[in-house]
Amino acid sequence: MEPNRLSKILATAGVASRRAAEYLIFEGKVRVNDAIVTVPQTIIDPATDKIFVEDHPVTVRNEKVYYVLNKPKGFICSNKPVGRKKLVIDLFTGVKERLFTIGRLDRDTTGLILLTNDGHFAQEVIHPSKNIRKEYLAKTQQEVTHAHLQKLSRGTLIEGEWLRPAKVTKVRRGTLKIVVKEGKKREVRLMVQNAGLTLLSLCRIRIGDLKLGALTEGEWRSLTKKERARIFA
Repeated sequence: MEPNRLSKILATAGVASRRAAEYLIFEGKVRVNDAIVTVPQTIIDPATDKIFVEDHPVTVRNEKVYYVLNKPKGFICSNKPVGRKKLVIDLFTGVKERLFTIGRLDRDTTGLILLTNDGHFAQEVIHPSKNIRKEYLAKTQQEVTHAHLQKLSRGTLIEGEWLRPAKVTKVRRGTLKIVVKEGKKREVRLMVQNAGLTLLSLCRIRIGDLKLGALTEGEWRSLTKKERARIFA
């Protein structure tokens, strides 16, 4: 790999997305040779410079990998151990590349999530300008009424911003589909809760035009180039 900005090198190495890599650098967690580097634009030569993130050596590989997972309940989307909580990346036994999730699903939400070591691709997927919509299947304790649907459609205040779902559809008595594009933390859960419904389960079933399909909980597979393109369709 040719000399490049430190943040880009970290993203290419699969340490994190470009944005997350910048935060690591700002926080003083990245060392090049014997010096802490806090400027993401610093030009680094991977052929001669040794890079460490939190004292762990970084190996720059050019091979990119892309996976889709049906995230099980009880797993968290983090690369750092949090007590005894189970990590999504621990499901990928036998995979040598250092993976990270593209975006997050909370601990109790199941369904479609993407993992990769390609920071540029991850940034493309999560960038607001791409307007990529996500669809969730929600099951509730109560029967979903027209009044519930109306309230859901009006949106709710989340993190100081009024957010509305792109689409809400009743599937059957206590099941509905919700399409969002913002991706705020616990956005769908808060929308359902504020509509007066008790959520029993929540599963993400689509990102862009890529659907979860027949993957069972905990099952994962590689994404093809054609499938990656469908995310942006």
